[in-house]
Formats: sequence, C-alpha cells, structure tokens
Amino acid sequence: MTTVRLPLFPLNTVLFPGLVLPLNVFEERYRAMMRELLKTPEDEPRRFAVVAIRDGYEVAPSAPGLPDPTAVPDRGPAAGFGTDPLRAFHKVACVADAATVRERADGTFEVLATGTTRVRLLSVDASGPYLTAETEPLAEDPGDEAGALAEGVLRSFRQYQKRLAGARERSLTTGAELPDEPGVVSYLVAAAMMLDTPTKQRLLQAPDTASRLRDELKLLRAETAVIRHLPSLPAAELTRGPTSLN
Repeated sequence: MTTVRLPLFPLNTVLFPGLVLPLNVFEERYRAMMRELLKTPEDEPRRFAVVAIRDGYEVAPSAPGLPDPTAVPDRGPAAGFGTDPLRAFHKVACVADAATVRERADGTFEVLATGTTRVRLLSVDASGPYLTAETEPLAEDPGDEAGALAEGVLRSFRQYQKRLAGARERSLTTGAELPDEPGVVSYLVAAAMMLDTPTKQRLLQAPDTASRLRDELKLLRAETAVIRHLPSLPAAELTRGPTSLN
C-alpha cells in the first residue's frame, strides 16, 4: 500500500475533486502550514488534505471569547480536536492543490486551492506546528451504468436548480454548459446541492461513481419534491449564479 504524508486542513465543510476552495488563513497553525507550502517550487503542486470535521472546532477558542475567564485557551496544532484528532475527523478527505498562496502584510494568507483526488486518513500527527496525516489514495471506480445515471442526475439537477430559483424559465448555468463526464457530474452536483455536511461526506466517500450518482438521484428527487410544496426558501438567490469547476 502506497501512503503519502500531507499537511491536514480540517474544515466544517466537504471539498470535492475539481471544486475550488478559497481560504482566509489567520490561525497560526494554518499560517505555519502555508509558509511551509510556499517553500515548494512554483512548478510543483502545493498539496494539503482538506478533511471535514466530525467533532470539534475549525477555529480554536481564544481567550477573549472563552466562557470561563479563568480557563486557559486551547492552543497548538490539535486545538479544538481533543486528545485523539483522528477521531474528530471523517476518514475520507480530499487533496487540495494551492494554486495561489498570497501572504498579506499582517501575516495572514489568502489561498485559492482546487480539490484533486480523494484520500483515506490512516493516522494524524500533532507533533509539529500543524497537523499532518498519513493518507492512502482512493481510486475512482466508475461502477455500473455511470453514463446513464449521469444523464438522469443532470436532468434532475436542472429541475432542482429551477425550483430553488423560483422555477424561472431561464437557464441557471448561463455562460457555461454542465459537464457530461460521470465522475465530474457526480462531484459537481454533490458540491452544488444544499445538503448538510454528513450527507456531503457520504457522497464524497461513495465506493464508486455510479453509487454516488444513484444516491444523488434519490436526493435530488426528494429535495425537489419538498421544495415544490414550500412557499419560500432562505437564501435561494445563492443558486442563481453559474456553477463552475474553476
């Protein structure tokens, strides 16, 4: 088994391959990670793993906001994730390639990364200035009937978008056609749907593309049926912009 050790960036969200992740990096542990990534030559990928948090806090508590004024704030690379960080995270993560890492004058960073491939977390190391993880790459198996399923998912996804946007007749993907490659479709739809983190995580770690598409088809039909009977939806305007893999 081939394993790779990667810097680990826990978030309260799920990153999918092919999707863009903008980050505002201000905590010292993640700033240290970005300073290390900047040492990588520009013609090589600056890779780190993004993992969804199962139990814990994305940002460590700081002294001014602590409920107990006598408490000592939790610090260090594993702050907010308990004594065994591996248990605080979901087991399947997504590798991100930081195409842009820009340090601001105050030492914080503006980062633009893109999800690339899935990995399974085998262990987490908190001995350094930031978390690292030993990871095992996960192959993307297409499964059975992925092409036909992708077509069905795209049809259902367009209906879902229209319902969210108030059933407008115009296309909600103005200026960009939706892809037709099954793997890309499966990740794009998983990222674009308004789902909770556990459900998105379930889609990320699906055993193959066809299984993910089948799950999405059920979710799209169920969500569209619910939306049809709701008088209004909060923040529906967020669905009116074009969806992009860039």
